Parts: sequence; structure tokens; C-alpha cells
Amino acid sequence: MGFILKIIITGIVALVLAQFFPGVTIDGISSAILLALVLAILNAVVRPILVLLTIPITFLTLGLFLLVINAIILYMADYLLDGFNISGLLTAILFSLVLSIVTAIIDAIF
Repeated sequence: MGFILKIIITGIVALVLAQFFPGVTIDGISSAILLALVLAILNAVVRPILVLLTIPITFLTLGLFLLVINAIILYMADYLLDGFNISGLLTAILFSLVLSIVTAIIDAIF
């Protein structure tokens, strides 16, 4: 699947998921697509650094700390974007988990 199509689909999925999570707000489709683009950039640049720095914690928690790293990436996106807001660590963890699962399923289908 092309990069642009994947960004658009991820943005639409994030917009739909925001309706189900009370602590997540996305202003519109343009904010959702911009969120998907920012998440792609943060996952490509910042996430590997965070994973490398937290290898001991990740090892001790049997990989569960990666969920916290995903939440940190979402908080960074919240800080960078005006049209996206997330409140609460548990909401961020659950939103990132569901977003990852749904986009993985869509990638597998297409």
C-alpha cells in the first residue's frame, strides 16, 4: 500500500476511534490526516531512540513498556498539533493500542 494511502487510512481510522474514546479529540479530517503524518514521522525518528534508551525497562516488563512508549509518542503528537488532544495516560495507551491493531489489520487486508 502506498505511503499516502496509508496516511489517509490511518487518519480516518484515528478520527473514527476518537469518537469511541472520551479523552481523545480530533478537530476534523484534516487534523486526523496531519496526526497520521506526524505519528509516522515520530515513529520513524523518535520511537527507535526511545526503544533503545529503555531496553532494560522493556526487558524487565517483558515488552509491556512499549505501550508506554506509544503513549509518549501520542503525547508528543498532542504537543505538536493544535487539532489533536488526548487526556490521560490510560486513554493514550488504549488509543495507541487500538489504533495499532486496526491499522495492522487494514494493512494485512490491503
